[in-house]
Amino acid sequence: MPTEIHILNGSSLRERDLRGMAHVLESIFGVPMLLKSADLELDSAYDASRKQSNSTALLAQVLQGKEDFSKKRIALVDVDLFIPVLTFVFGEAQLNGTAAIVSTHRLSNQFYGLPKNHNLMLERLEKETVHELGHTFGLYHCHQFECVMRSSTYVEEIDMKRVYPCEACAEAISGTVRSF
Repeated sequence: MPTEIHILNGSSLRERDLRGMAHVLESIFGVPMLLKSADLELDSAYDASRKQSNSTALLAQVLQGKEDFSKKRIALVDVDLFIPVLTFVFGEAQLNGTAAIVSTHRLSNQFYGLPKNHNLMLERLEKETVHELGHTFGLYHCHQFECVMRSSTYVEEIDMKRVYPCEACAEAISGTVRSF
């Protein structure tokens, strides 16, 4: 049976929204994507003083979940994420690990006071999901301008990236997936 990656939906997105993203992810990583519900205790990661959720605490929950520990998994949430040394993060992943998390919160135009654009938010989510999963396959940040593995501090930087990795990152993913 081929290896698979579990997409754990703890967000308000519907399965039909995620099916298109799963198809793109399958084409990039070359393995099936399985959509499941996430079972996360968001309240336990919430920091009231920051009005944000600690992504590392949520990542720990993803790691302790009921999922098969040999499978890679990425959780999708709607909450605003942070790590203590940064104001916010779009997501977090274990480098060379099995788990990652991405939030839709700052990927949405409404966060910036702009009109809702659901399709743009889904495009951003695809890119960030590929980016964080890339880290689980051992990829570091890339310096190629349009590569999905380039670091993004602002949502505008996500918009400038392609959803697909550059040639070097794609080769690295391919090599790692074969040994996965």
